Amino acid sequence: MTAPEPPPKKSEKRQRTEVIFARVTPDEKAVLTARADRAGMATAAFIRALATGEPGPRAQRRPPIDHKALRQLLGELGRVGNNINQIARVLNATSRVDAAQLTEALGAYLELRNAIFAALQMDTTGHDHQGRQPQRS
Repeated sequence: MTAPEPPPKKSEKRQRTEVIFARVTPDEKAVLTARADRAGMATAAFIRALATGEPGPRAQRRPPIDHKALRQLLGELGRVGNNINQIARVLNATSRVDAAQLTEALGAYLELRNAIFAALQMDTTGHDHQGRQPQRS
């Protein structure tokens, strides 16, 4: 009786072993990347779908990125960060903090975090105040 063969290594399972190179201009690359983002696909999967009609069995859909919304959120993040710095400065100087100001800054932080999750089309339920999912035991 012979021992069973071990399962193939992940790299041996890969079906896509061939590479095709295509030179493009920076503008063409930007167009391809933007169209792939709008389609919610990686650029390679998008090009594969254009060429063959199928993105491939393991191609993962991802939410399209709203760059304008994320830029606005970054501006808000700067404002919230400035407020937190001011609270920390007062706390360090006087060992006292204005509870209302701290509550407002935390509320702004949570609102901003939820807006970022929404822009990335991520679920905010089940995340702690820092955006982490709780550890499961």
